[in-house]
Amino acid sequence: MSDALGDAPIVVTKAESVATIWLNRAEKRNAMSHEMWTALANSCHELARDHSVRVLVVRGVGGHFCAGADIGGFSGGMSEAYQAQNREAEETLAAFPRPTIAFIAGSCVGGGVQIAGACDLRFADTSAKFGITPARLGIAYPTYALERAVRLVGPSAAKHLLFSAELIDAERALRIGLVDEVAEPEAAIERLEAFTSLLANERSLLTQMISKEMVNEVAAHGAVSAAMIERWAPILANNLDMPEGVAAFAERRTPEFVWVPEETS
Repeated sequence: MSDALGDAPIVVTKAESVATIWLNRAEKRNAMSHEMWTALANSCHELARDHSVRVLVVRGVGGHFCAGADIGGFSGGMSEAYQAQNREAEETLAAFPRPTIAFIAGSCVGGGVQIAGACDLRFADTSAKFGITPARLGIAYPTYALERAVRLVGPSAAKHLLFSAELIDAERALRIGLVDEVAEPEAAIERLEAFTSLLANERSLLTQMISKEMVNEVAAHGAVSAAMIERWAPILANNLDMPEGVAAFAERRTPEFVWVPEETS
């Protein structure tokens, strides 16, 4: 796959309504350079504006997801500019308005966990290894990434990963909630393809987008705000997906949902 994608370290491909952002630096196990964080953020911004994209997948080439930040660039410490690039990439990916999935094989360490954690779901194959490793370098994990990790796996599991910098396998990652599904490599690819097709072609985008916003708000603040409920109320009041979904259920057919978000400039 790496040869087919060319030399750019971040590459976007599309297959119908599923877009994939590839971390394309196989010789470094897809370790993230300064430029890659910026390119990741830019790709997310561009794809968010493309309403033909229903699902976003993040993957790595060469049998690895991401070995973390490229520490070769840290000889002078992490600059403010680097930290700003890093944070923008994570937050832009987390704010992507439609479903996102990290597909993880091989190394998923440090910044790799940060990228995967910013996605809505994480599917892994059995080759995956996970770690949060700033304790090996005597640095602090970025606070925004740490907060997301704690929300994802809980305080105890986050402390274990941060204190020890140990690598854990996919089965343990599944047990602590770091990933959502694990399968053998070939089966994992088949599952990813089937699941993204399901989300993109057979499920309501309205339900997905409202669910994503509300779940994220509950995770961050403990409840869905009145402002969010009020914002979605007129859209739900004129919702054409519900009668289609009910009719398709009664007729035992696949629904053909029609709702799309309004274009914004």
